[in-house]
Amino acid sequence: MTTAIRKKKNREQGKNEFNQEMKSVSLAADAWRRLKKNKMAYIGFWITVIYLAVGLFAPVLPLQPYAQQNTDHAYLPPSFRPAGVVELETRKAYFAKVMAKEGRTSYNENEQAQINSIEERNKTDPVQQRHYILGTDSLGRDMLSRTIYGGRISMMIGLIGTVTALIIGIIVGAIAGYAGGATDAVLMRFVDIMYGLPYMLIVIIMMAILGRNVAILFVAIALVSWLTIARVVRGQVMSLKNTEFILAARSMGAGAGHIILHHLIPNTLGIIIAYAALSLPEFIMSESFLSFLGLGVSAPLASWGSLISDGVQGMQLYPWCLLVPAVIMTVFLFAMNFLGDGVRDAFDPQSKNRV
Repeated sequence: MTTAIRKKKNREQGKNEFNQEMKSVSLAADAWRRLKKNKMAYIGFWITVIYLAVGLFAPVLPLQPYAQQNTDHAYLPPSFRPAGVVELETRKAYFAKVMAKEGRTSYNENEQAQINSIEERNKTDPVQQRHYILGTDSLGRDMLSRTIYGGRISMMIGLIGTVTALIIGIIVGAIAGYAGGATDAVLMRFVDIMYGLPYMLIVIIMMAILGRNVAILFVAIALVSWLTIARVVRGQVMSLKNTEFILAARSMGAGAGHIILHHLIPNTLGIIIAYAALSLPEFIMSESFLSFLGLGVSAPLASWGSLISDGVQGMQLYPWCLLVPAVIMTVFLFAMNFLGDGVRDAFDPQSKNRV
């Protein structure tokens, strides 16, 4: 058997020239292998998974009700000790400052009565045995619970905004890129007009007129979020629509819809996934900005942005109310950005950072 015939036979049997078994590797599997080699992206992936898992299973976690108020526990600092003990120490520390300012060495009647009341409640009230490991806010609500449930809202807004942007952007970009001509010109001029509008100002006006509603917030954030992905998909489709496999599908009688759905969009999947990973933190930042301005999620619901807005008001005396949601949101955004960069490099065959 000649060498050429042997090589041809091996290829047909899935073997290389050394008669070794060759296994086909899918695009997703190959991208996952490269992503794991990018340490920061891999760490970001697992941090994102942990955040999503905690947010998804928050209702079954042993958390305090996020909207339940207890003014006796207002502004308790983070601690692993029972709330009653922390409340008593906090109140005594406050009274000590008052006595030092007034030149007294003992409690007055009112102060002693408050201390006695706390000590009595510590013995009889089970609420005093709660643990606020991340402290409480101005209304005595658990910061851990509110930060986790606020993260659910923020991540949901980011996810819905990303999915909406992908659906609209992929449809518009694919049609414009494949059809070309007048259709492409009309769609892209509409995109140009939308790009020229003051996006954040429109969102603020919508929220101010239509009210602070989560559904309105979803619509407002997704309003022009699809423009960039539409342009990206259009460019990818235009570069692929005259390639050999598209011409072959067209010669076999495949219609425009079939070609777009089964050939063009799957071949732009890598850039779409990378865009989605990089866009999600942008939507969360947009929601946080609106909530910080008071135009986002309304009470009793909370988001990371609204929690940060509330925390700013008392940041000098009660810094944990600001630091807890700010640090948790920052870690998530860093993780998503590292993951997005890693996904982009993993799916981009021409990336300089490909590993």
